Amino acid sequence: MTPASRIAFAGADGTGLVAHLTGAGEPPVCVPGGPMQASAYLGDLGGLASRRSLLLLDLRGTGGSEAPADPGTYRCDRQVDDLEALRRHRGVDRLDLLAHSAGAALAVLYAARYPERVRSLVLVTPSPRVVGVAVADADRRAVAERRRDEPWYPTAWAAFGRIWTGEATPADADAIMPFLHGRWDDERRAQLPVLDAGRNDAAAAAYYPEDLDVDGTRAGLAAVRAPVLLLAGELDVALPPERAADYAALFPLATLAVQPGAGHYPWLDDPDGFVRAVSAYLDDRDRAVPEGG
Repeated sequence: MTPASRIAFAGADGTGLVAHLTGAGEPPVCVPGGPMQASAYLGDLGGLASRRSLLLLDLRGTGGSEAPADPGTYRCDRQVDDLEALRRHRGVDRLDLLAHSAGAALAVLYAARYPERVRSLVLVTPSPRVVGVAVADADRRAVAERRRDEPWYPTAWAAFGRIWTGEATPADADAIMPFLHGRWDDERRAQLPVLDAGRNDAAAAAYYPEDLDVDGTRAGLAAVRAPVLLLAGELDVALPPERAADYAALFPLATLAVQPGAGHYPWLDDPDGFVRAVSAYLDDRDRAVPEGG
């Protein structure tokens, strides 16, 4: 992986923002989750950076990007125009977007507002909140029960139960952490500080406002003619595969891929499988939609 170069540009309101570019060629813009976590936790996306150039964006108030003067601009719907500012700065007609988890909220809001400016969209274990796809406790329970043979399961399952009944303790959020990962071993636990680093908690609290226009977003996505890959994890309790199928159905040209054995971070659970799936999609996209097309 080549060293990343730092790209500085002004956001929609003049806030100084930073993205990190690896490789040559026009890259997908990688939008991190968290919400509001610095892009560093994405790393090289399981080795995808050795196959593709990537542009990892630090959202306002995270990583190398400045905090805005107006904290209200941490709302995901108000950060959409930061992506448009990046497109203009890059001097390209359309963006390829690759977004993880809560970052997918920003990517799909951009697609709904600027459908003609999206060349392709890769949504990796996306948060469904901005599109109104409901994930019920029963959906999460069905996925979680598949892990019953793992040694950590009894403790994690009990914590899940307290969360479902509204009796959660402060320790329960940590106790259910294994359910977000396709494998839970010493190597993964050692990676947690990186996965948890760089989050702006104040910005995260403002990211999902209560007055989001879900119906308007869903209507906007119906007009998106760009190809979409929605990559779900087979074991992801945040967006179980059945609900991922509901999400994918909101787009006219979506492909759903469910990565076997993966949780919420599929590039860590099976890097080779993740890179194969995303690379194959991007290769097919390149053949169908030339870069200048």
